[in-house]
Amino acid sequence: MQKKVKVKPNSKQQKIAEQDDGSLTVHLKSPPVDGKANEELIKLLAEKFDVPKSHIMIKSGLTSRQKLIEIDT
Repeated sequence: MQKKVKVKPNSKQQKIAEQDDGSLTVHLKSPPVDGKANEELIKLLAEKFDVPKSHIMIKSGLTSRQKLIEIDT
C-alpha cells in the first residue's frame, strides 16, 4: 500500500491526521536534521498500521516534506 504523507517537523506533539483524499499529515517532534524526523515518521506509521518498522519504506521525498511511503501489510 502506498500513502502520500505531508510531514510537519518540530511540532509540539506527535499526531497523524488522515485527509479527505486518503493522504496523511504527520506532526513530528523531531527536527529535520540527520534523518531524525524520518526515523520518527517510520516509527509512528509502524505503530498506526501495526506493522514492523522494516515493512515501511520512504519511496520518494527523503529530504522533502512531501513523501511517498510504501507499507508492506
